[in-house]
Amino acid sequence: MTESILEVRGLQVALPSDADRPYAIESMDISIPAGRTLCIVGESGSGKSVLATTVLGLLAKGLTVKSGSIRLAGEALVDGGVPIPQKRLRELRGTGMGMVFQEPMTALNPVHTCGEQVDELLRTHTDWNASARKARILEIFERVRLPSPERIYASYPHQLSGGQRQRIVIAMAIILKPRLLICDEPTTALDVTTQAEILKLIAELQAEQNSAVLFITHDMGVVAEIADDILVMHRGVVVEQGTCDQVLRAPSQAYTRMLLDAVPGMTPPAPRELPGGPALLAGRNVGKTYIRRDWLGRAKPTQALQETSVSVHQGETVGVVGESGSGKSTFARCLIRLIEPTDGVVHWAGKEVQSLKESELRPLRSQVQVVFQDPNRSLNPRRTIGSSMVEGAMNFGMSAAQAQAKVEELMDRIQLPRTALERYPHQFSGGQRQRIAIARALACHPKVLVADEAVSALDVSVQAQILDLLREIQRDLGIGILFITHDLRVAAQLCDRVVVMRSGRVVEQGQTASVFGNPSEDYTRALLAAAPSTNFSS
Repeated sequence: MTESILEVRGLQVALPSDADRPYAIESMDISIPAGRTLCIVGESGSGKSVLATTVLGLLAKGLTVKSGSIRLAGEALVDGGVPIPQKRLRELRGTGMGMVFQEPMTALNPVHTCGEQVDELLRTHTDWNASARKARILEIFERVRLPSPERIYASYPHQLSGGQRQRIVIAMAIILKPRLLICDEPTTALDVTTQAEILKLIAELQAEQNSAVLFITHDMGVVAEIADDILVMHRGVVVEQGTCDQVLRAPSQAYTRMLLDAVPGMTPPAPRELPGGPALLAGRNVGKTYIRRDWLGRAKPTQALQETSVSVHQGETVGVVGESGSGKSTFARCLIRLIEPTDGVVHWAGKEVQSLKESELRPLRSQVQVVFQDPNRSLNPRRTIGSSMVEGAMNFGMSAAQAQAKVEELMDRIQLPRTALERYPHQFSGGQRQRIAIARALACHPKVLVADEAVSALDVSVQAQILDLLREIQRDLGIGILFITHDLRVAAQLCDRVVVMRSGRVVEQGQTASVFGNPSEDYTRALLAAAPSTNFSS
């Protein structure tokens, strides 16, 4: 028989007494043989990530293992509900099991370079000398498609794009070729071409080492690409499990069918009739050049953005797509004056804001609100989410009572209980935190919403709800939306126009139906071809 790398029996993990249900995981039995991939799917808060942290011995404060056992290649990690000593778990992390976390800025230390952080792992678990360690790190950086590995080695996390940071985390997880690889949304921040490469890399590692993969994701297209077996969870309970074909092509449970039905397709709807009028947000020939200096003080310019233009009108959604590092987020930050563009002109509602000082910009900032990619970085961990949401609305003129009523209404819209306003960000799942960030931006009544990968952390059913919410808000208020995304399926369903970027330049733009149906550029065709299939019919 094939060796079982991970075996979980009767696992039960309890939530704190004030939680919305007794158990994060009510009862679970799984077995992942060597060479196979088990994908765990389910909505945000279903208990998927709790399983991963329980296996690693990194369970969050307040959660406790009540019963059950976990074995890694025959060795007990949890026995009768009791975890093994932390010393042995630390020895197994990296060598016996590797983990790719969902949010790279949480997993990476901001005060150390990326190379130093990977090197620390090798120093802890190997006896290699410094030159051998660096050579191995540069090799793995190249394998995960990081550009200029030497530069990335010396860079800090904040100097990289979201997708590049995620690839650093993936490199750390696979560098010692563990028998078990746990992936918690590892492709969430990656564009479709890099995602395809990462999935291929994980499959290669699995074949080389005969390892097992526990893959947590909300992307059904990724599930179809990589899964051997699928386990569906809902509110801590295993709803359905079976082989990939069984679950995707002939699901037996209504909940599974609902998840599959919520996956957006790649065919855009017919173009809408739009109000038109003057642009609410516009950038013309926007450029950004960063200047880095070497140890001799010599300038080393890096051109991140070149002659890039876009306009967003009332009631219109404009998508910006492209690979990680293509300049999408840099472009958005220049448009909303979070970073200063080097070239070009930026207008908000017809007013030129390029030359305004921050004190002059501040009263105008309610017009353009942003939802960032990583909610962990945009929500203050020391404040309740209620106080964070109310603050923005009050800063732009609402009374305390009006702001409170507004955020309570928004909590209803994002399907979170109003009582959750008294909780802190760490008490929510990743998808729930992103919904809160979206609601906080909407509380300020913006004319334009800039969404930087705003639904990338959400499961398909909640993603569908948020996209419906954005359409509803846009229909009711006539706001414009600039939507930065690597998910082409979301862009197909939400965006009226798309702008395709590569290496800091716009290579193609036009109506979504036209660009997706008949792309004029080879690069656009390559992006569309790399998108995972969502054809689950038998």
